[in-house]
Amino acid sequence: MTPELLLAFIAFAFVTSVTPGPNNTMLLASGANFGLRRTLPHMLGISLGLMLLVLAVGLGLGQLFEQVPMFYSLLRYVGAAYLLYLAWKIARAGAPDDQTGERGKPFGFFQAAAFQWVNPKAWIMAIGAITTYTPQDDFVVNVLCIAALFALVNCPTMSVWTVAGSLLRQWLSSPRVLRGFNVGMALLLVASLYPILADVKGTL
Repeated sequence: MTPELLLAFIAFAFVTSVTPGPNNTMLLASGANFGLRRTLPHMLGISLGLMLLVLAVGLGLGQLFEQVPMFYSLLRYVGAAYLLYLAWKIARAGAPDDQTGERGKPFGFFQAAAFQWVNPKAWIMAIGAITTYTPQDDFVVNVLCIAALFALVNCPTMSVWTVAGSLLRQWLSSPRVLRGFNVGMALLLVASLYPILADVKGTL
């Protein structure tokens, strides 16, 4: 991989990781509800899940979508259904010690990693990384490098959203205000589905 292509990929990874999407919306909500420390497993799980997804796409899974386009459509709608379920859970969640709503708990490491496999934006990111930035020479080695770099760029950029959420905690001490915030995050999560359901193939 040439230095120019490497820098271009790092810019791609940064932009797609830091811009709004399902993962970052959930991290903002988690940071506000549970703080930075309790959200760390969620962040690390996203990075690992995305890295494994990039590896899988690079090592052959991406060709399945080219051969059977129906699988890609099925994935998008299964992912959309799961995101709607998560939005409903976020909207109903109260503070961890609030008895008026569902007792919330942050995403775990493995839960966050597994979520990437039904996250349409993660698939767009992985397919874009492999098809656009991975040279054919020494392809397997380049896939490994791309996957590792994606994880390295992804985690610190996502932390911006978690930290932003944690900084909001002092203004969300009222259960009513926190409930309103969670409803707002749920609506943003639903809004992130529009490009998927409108069949937009770009980044979210």
